Parts: sequence; structure tokens; C-alpha cells
Amino acid sequence: MITRTGSAEWTGGLKEGKGQVSTKSGALSAQPYGFNTRFEDKPGTNPEELIGAAHASCFSMALAMMLEQDGITGVSIKTTSDISMDKDGDGFAVKKAHLTTTITADADQAKIMEIAEKAKTGCPISKLLNAEITMDALVS
Repeated sequence: MITRTGSAEWTGGLKEGKGQVSTKSGALSAQPYGFNTRFEDKPGTNPEELIGAAHASCFSMALAMMLEQDGITGVSIKTTSDISMDKDGDGFAVKKAHLTTTITADADQAKIMEIAEKAKTGCPISKLLNAEITMDALVS
């Protein structure tokens, strides 16, 4: 089993409080987050943005692996993942993740799209999310 670690510190109440998020690898170190970065689009990060980055990178890696396993070369993948959060009872929940990807590869467009659909549902972060996952894919 592979374990990776992220951490967060928080001080204060919800709206006035402030936090910092870090990763054990050091890729993120004391990055600020708070109510204003999550709900008011202020500078800093937020959990949904971090999940989006994780989802986009996981999908891209899974797709690259699947294309390679199929003997497809000349691969270049650019992906974003929009994470949508909405009211859920008294709180909020992530309800949707939408991948937008541009794929360049030396293969038939239909084959690339077939593999991209498998990567969309098969990447570990897609499996983690309990949300509707949609995708717009462009093969260039």
C-alpha cells in the first residue's frame, strides 16, 4: 500500500479563521486557505481546488498508462478538473467533477476516446470521488 500525506492547520472560527495546508513532500508548504479563499474567491487555495489538481493529474497519468499499454506513442495530455460543491442539507458536498482534456497521440481518435473514457472512471481519484464525473475530451 502506498500512503501519501497532506496536512492542515486551522486557527479560529469558520469565517474569521485562517489555515495553512502542506504536503509531506514539500510541494505545498504552509499555503494559506480560509473561508474567503473557499467561498469568496480571494487569493490562497481551498480543498476543492486541491482535489481538482489531484483529479486532473491522476486522470492524465492513468490515461498515459493506458495509452502506453495499448502501444500508443506521441502522447501529450493537458487536463483540468472543475470540482463543483453545492448545498447538501445543512452543509455542503462535492456533487460533480468535470474533466476537460486535450489529448495528442499517434492513434485513431475513436481509440483514444475509448481509452480516455476508461481512464475517467478508472483513475484512483475518480474512484475516490462520490460525485458525477463528466468529461469533454479533444483529440488534437
